Amino acid sequence: MEFNWLRFRRIWRTAFTTSFLQPLMYLAGMGLGVGALVERSGGEDRLLGGVDYVTYLGPGLLVATASIHVAANEATWPVLAGFKWQETYLAQTTTPIGSTEIVLGVAGWIGLRCALSATAVGVALGLYPATRSIGLPLAVVVAVLTALAVATPTMAFAASKEKDTGFVGYHRFVITPIFLFGGAFYPISQLPAILRPVAQATPLWHGVELARMATFAPWRTWAALGHLAYLLAWIVTGLMLSMRQFARRLAR
Repeated sequence: MEFNWLRFRRIWRTAFTTSFLQPLMYLAGMGLGVGALVERSGGEDRLLGGVDYVTYLGPGLLVATASIHVAANEATWPVLAGFKWQETYLAQTTTPIGSTEIVLGVAGWIGLRCALSATAVGVALGLYPATRSIGLPLAVVVAVLTALAVATPTMAFAASKEKDTGFVGYHRFVITPIFLFGGAFYPISQLPAILRPVAQATPLWHGVELARMATFAPWRTWAALGHLAYLLAWIVTGLMLSMRQFARRLAR
């Protein structure tokens, strides 16, 4: 975790600024464009529970932009580099550090990296009256949990690869569909019935629903606990798979 931070601190200002500006452009573009269409069609009352589209979009953007892509990027190429190109993990295991500590350190770094991105998005959302909410700090925590739910199984996948040729396909055919169809931009009730259970199975949908309850939607305790338990199940399972795969790879 310290190793990754020492590298990242040289570029953290650029990363923070990018994470801050990106949601502003999303809110301006989609909020003004798509939001106007939703308003004219009467979709605010019928689909969004009576809130305007920008309010609805804000928590989805926070969780999706600050977790899915950042987590997947940090859990693919950098993880394989630690085994193959830079052999960082091999060097670390010559010290008292073992595979379990390496997994926890990598996961901790990804959580910190996504927390910085989510904080930047939260600051951006706080500038808009429609997305400003006292629950934004809690939504940032939810974004970090969602990021770890995506990153930890991805770490296990990356540790099993000998080449990075599968990573582009993983991002294109797994991460991007989750980003687009995970409920961040519209209710999954708009999806075909056969795809709704698929969307509900993704960590993103649970994170977005929990973030919306933290910011503007009615708080439902049992539903919130269910979403939280689902994210934690992904994280624990992903950590276990990563620990096993890292141990196997480092034992070669």
